[in-house]
Formats: sequence, C-alpha cells, structure tokens
Amino acid sequence: MKTNEELLEAAKEVSKRAYCPYSKFAVGACALYESGNIYSGCNIENSSYGLSLCAERNAISNAVAGGETSKLVKIAIYSPNSSKCFPCGACRQWIQEFAEGYNTEIILENEEKGVCSYYINDILPYSFNLK
Repeated sequence: MKTNEELLEAAKEVSKRAYCPYSKFAVGACALYESGNIYSGCNIENSSYGLSLCAERNAISNAVAGGETSKLVKIAIYSPNSSKCFPCGACRQWIQEFAEGYNTEIILENEEKGVCSYYINDILPYSFNLK
C-alpha cells in the first residue's frame, strides 16, 4: 500500500501533464482504491470553461474506465500553484460518491507542515445522496 507521501509525489508528477493553457493552474491527482489499484489524472481545460475537467474527476474517471469497483480510500491532490489545493465542490461530491460510505482521506501538501490530510466527511459534511 502506498504511503501518503508516495501518493502525493505521484500527484506532483501527473500535474506536469496538465492541460491548462488558460488559467495556468496545473493540478494532479492520484487515487488509491481498496483493491490497491492506483489511478491518476490531471486537469484538462477547454476554452469553454464549463467543459473543463478537474484532476480529481479525471483520476476517478480513469478508475471507472479501468473497471474499478472497490471503494476510494485516499486521493492525493497537488498543484504547483497553490499550497493545500483542496478539491472544488463538484470534486468533493464525486469523491463522496465513490467513497461509498467510507471516509476517504484527502492528502494535500502544505508548505508549512509538509504532507497533511483531511477526510471527505469533514470537508463535505452534508453531501447529496440518492442511495
């Protein structure tokens, strides 16, 4: 099982492949599932901003496309542009959806403290749920 530091390092690496010609705000994400499988993603912008895809949703989409069916245990998020790059509201809802009741750990880099983590239930306490 990868450590938080290793997951964050993988998120750093994939952030280098972000397609962000408009905002210049690169983000990488690395998602660890209960199966032990790891999926990564970076943000992909579009000149019509609403069509852009965040790194977190890209990583989760890669997991779904890869046939992953276990719970999302951890997701590391990194941006060279921002310390503690928290997921946006839409990504928080996606993370909660694929956590399937598990309190998924969100791993971030903090310039002052190094690697830090939060839990999805703390940063999205009242998620939307149809289940």
